[in-house]
This record gives sequence, C-alpha cells and structure tokens, in this order.
Amino acid sequence: METTNRSKKLALCYLYLVPPVVAAIGFGIRPVSCTVYLPLWLLNSGLMLRAAFLLVRRRPNGYIASALLLLVPWLLFAIFAGMGPPPVNIAGWLTTAATQQTRYTILIVGGICAYLGFGLLKEKFENPGERMYAVLGFALLTIALPLFLLNMAFWGYYLPTTFKGFRLSPTEPRPGWYVAFKELFYIIAVTEVALIYLATSFFAVAMKKAKLLSSVSCNWYRGFGIAGIILTIIPPSWPEPLSMAGYLATIPAIPFTMPYLLGVRLLKGYHN
Repeated sequence: METTNRSKKLALCYLYLVPPVVAAIGFGIRPVSCTVYLPLWLLNSGLMLRAAFLLVRRRPNGYIASALLLLVPWLLFAIFAGMGPPPVNIAGWLTTAATQQTRYTILIVGGICAYLGFGLLKEKFENPGERMYAVLGFALLTIALPLFLLNMAFWGYYLPTTFKGFRLSPTEPRPGWYVAFKELFYIIAVTEVALIYLATSFFAVAMKKAKLLSSVSCNWYRGFGIAGIILTIIPPSWPEPLSMAGYLATIPAIPFTMPYLLGVRLLKGYHN
C-alpha cells in the first residue's frame, strides 16, 4: 500500500510539473536541434502517459476519456521546450518558417483535443445545477474554438507568407491592411483567450457541484480564471509589468493549463 501511494504521488507530481517546467525551459533557453528535443519529447510523452494510466488503475472512474483528452494539449505542447519562443522579428520568422508552422499546427491539434475533452465531460453531468454550468462553459468554448483556430492559422501560415513578401520588397512601406489585420487578430486573440478562461471556470464549478472538485480547489480555478481574463484585456500599451503580464496570459498554450489541471484532477479523483 505504501509503495502504491508513493507511485501515485510521484505520478501526480510529474503531471503537475509539466506545464511550469516546459514554460521555464521554453523561455529560458535558446532553440535546440530537433535531434535533441524530439527524443526528449517522446520520452516525456511516455512518462506522462505512464503517470496518467497509473492513476487510472489506482482509482478508475467514468471520466478517463475526457481526462486524457484534456491532458493531450500539454503532452503536445511539451515539444515547445526545445523549439524555444516564437521569433521576435521578420528575419527570425523567415528562417524558422517550417518550425513555426509546426508549432501552430500543434496548438491547433491541442485546442481541438481540449474541446473534445470538455464535450465528453459535459455529457457526464446529469443534475441540473452541474449541467447548467457545463453547458454554459461548452457554449463559450464553441464560440472560442473557431476564433482560436483562425488565430493559430494566421500566426502559423498567413504571417510567414506575408513576411516572405515583405522580404522580396524591403523598400516598400507596409501596406495599410497589414496594420489593420494586426489589430483585428489582436482582438480575436483577446476574445478567444478570455472565453477559454471563463469557460474553464464554469467547468470547475460544474465539477465542484458534481463532487469532482473540492470547494477550495474550485475557488482557486475561479480566481485564476478571473485573473487570466483581467490580464488578457490589458492593452499592450500599458506600462510594465502589466503589459508583460497581459502578454504572458495570452500566450496560446497558457489558457490550456487550467483544462490540463482539471484533467489531472479527474484522473486523481476526489471524494468528500
């Protein structure tokens, strides 16, 4: 029994550490060769799956499929630790165009998996109080997902092609539509990220009412959701550190941290 509890605690610890460690490495080091980060990513993926199924065997419940789908985004996003952050200038985008397309394709797949996970989870709630919050959360996600997909396609595919055109005509001024598009997709990004934070908070409340989440944990999720929404709507023109905090809150992978942690909680189980 002691060995079982220790294995479960190690599995939980590993799963909880994945998002902060990946973020720290991704922003703390320069990009490395794919021959280095791909094997490490595959190893991490295997360890995450091993930890998840260890929890499933210890306490099986009816939420395994939805929990695993909620874990998939950060299982995929862990590869960003080796890719490093996105480029900050046009030259960087052009030299790493294939990498950026891969990055945003992974984000698209992760977003779809999270949406499917929440869809399965919504169907598990039967009592009116639980189901109301789950339906509201899923409705918000249904609005957010198309905006998210459009935003990721813009960054991963449209911008590299546009930047290539700028390189071919470096002396020409930037066309007016380019500035307008940047403003448009800024609003799209803020909207979809805020909706994801709000939707996740609704699902946390539904899980609390279904006794899948403690009141304290639910309050933490709601608090982080509200904080995420507030930081997301901070304009980039505001002074530091507020503008930096707003930028971090809108990084595409960050809003999926709360769904990931809800997935871990579903695997772990909760009983009053």
